[in-house]
Parts: sequence; C-alpha cells; structure tokens
Amino acid sequence: MILCCGEALIDMLPRDTTLGEKGFAPYAGGAIFNTAIALGRLGIPTAFFTGIADDMMGEILLETLKASNVDYSPCAITSRPSTIAFVKLVNGQATYAFYDEGTAGRMITTADLPILGDDCEALHFGAISLIPSPCGETYEALLDREAARRVISLDPNIRPGFIKDKPSHMARIKRMAAKADIVKFSDEDLEWFGLQGDHDALAAHWLNHGAKLVVITKGAEGASGYTKDRKVTVPSERVTVVDTVGAGDTFDAGILASLKMDNLLTKAQVASLDEQALRNALALGAKAAAVTVSRAGANPPWAKEIGL
Repeated sequence: MILCCGEALIDMLPRDTTLGEKGFAPYAGGAIFNTAIALGRLGIPTAFFTGIADDMMGEILLETLKASNVDYSPCAITSRPSTIAFVKLVNGQATYAFYDEGTAGRMITTADLPILGDDCEALHFGAISLIPSPCGETYEALLDREAARRVISLDPNIRPGFIKDKPSHMARIKRMAAKADIVKFSDEDLEWFGLQGDHDALAAHWLNHGAKLVVITKGAEGASGYTKDRKVTVPSERVTVVDTVGAGDTFDAGILASLKMDNLLTKAQVASLDEQALRNALALGAKAAAVTVSRAGANPPWAKEIGL
C-alpha cells in the first residue's frame, strides 16, 4: 500500500450557469489528493492521510476518494472548515485565490498521525501542505518517523505565491529531501531553489544530499530520471493540451505505480534500479500525465485507459 500524505481541498472552478452568468462549481482537488486518486485508478492499493472537514465539502472529498478506490480511513475527520481554492484559468494555466485559515487540513498535529501496518510500503509527500503550521511540521514528523523503514517519495511542487517565508520552507524541503528515496522536481521547482548548473549537475546535487532517485520533469520536453549509476530520459506523450492541472501529480503516481507493479517498492531496490525499471517508471508517469492534460481539470486516467 502507498500512503499519500498532504492537502485535500475544494477547487471552485469557473463555469457558466444555465442563465449564462459566470459562476463557480466545486471539484475535489489538491496535489497530493490528485496523486492518491491517480494511484487508486491505476489499480494500486492506496490510502490517504490529511485532515478532512465533516461538512458538505468534506463529503465531496471522501466520496471522490472512495470512487477511485482510495482508503481514507487514516484521515482525521474534524469539525473545522474545508480548504477552498477559487481557480482562474488563462490559456489553460491556473492561478488561485486560497482560503485555508484554521481549516481541517491545515490544523492537523502529530496527535492525528496514523499508525501504519506492515502493508504500507511507501509514503508520498509534497506541495503546499508542507508550507503552513501546524500541518507542515506534522507531515515532516511523519516522514521522520517512517523514513528508516519505508520508501519515501517527495514532490516539492513549489508554489511561490503561497510561500511567505522562503528560507524556512526551503530548509524544510531540504531536510525532507535528504531523507527521501524519490524526489521529483519540475524545472520551475529547480529555479526556485536558486541552484546553478544544468539538470545533470542539479540532479547530482540532490543525490549527493541523500535522495536515491531524482526525477526532473521538463513539460513538453519529457523527463529524466537519475540514480547514482545512471540517467534515463523519456519524451513526453504528444497530445492536445486542455490544461495542465494535475499533470505533475499524475506523473508522481505513474512512477510509484510502476515501481509497485514491478515489485521494486523497497528502499534497497529504489536505490539500485536498473535502466529498464527506471525507463518503465518514467514512461508510465509520462503516459498517465498525458491523459490528464488532455482533458479538463485534474482527472487522472483509469488503468484500462492506458492499457494496464
């Protein structure tokens, strides 16, 4: 089982009403939530951990998880409100107005952390859930607790507009990346860290600081995966892009799903992937993400849609 740990929220997406007026409609979202949904749809045993409100928006989140075969029993259900993000789309690119003060997801503490059984092989972290307090500290504490015996996956998924204290957030990501087995960056993420050099040099930097597999996605230019012994690059799938919402989240799911299906989801095996296993993981990430960008919103593919 893979446990995805991070934000679940309601995206209020712009829609025209039946009267022709401008309005918004609620959709379940959040980067780590999207990865959990994608994994569940790919047939991978998946669970999800965050704080979820016991309101109508929380019901949407739980129903969406259930419909995609994701176990939400680790979640902390509380009477705090749901996180809401109003979304503006311009040429397929999303910008957000975010409402997160005192919410169920933001206010989780170490007292809410789930007890994990031996069936949990990996944990996935990242995105905006690592920024605020107390949830940022809570997820980091969970990573610290589990890193010695389970595969840790991290996607920093940097959103500069949400980060008020860059040095503090950068320090957290560096601490977590040093304990992670798999770290995935977009080229935009790498720019935020301010490191100099080409992608090969930047991947080497993160490998030298503790990661066992570094993946760098480059949009239409494909993606590269690096271990201490090798580099593999795969092209992106050619599709008509509707929007990019959830693309990186789905790519994360493809990597983890491939490793799980190839029985490689252990710390030792991730550290010593051969070329074919690494290529398989990147290719599935690219294939799944291509479906997501070809349709509106974060709507990852089901296994049968990509021939699994």
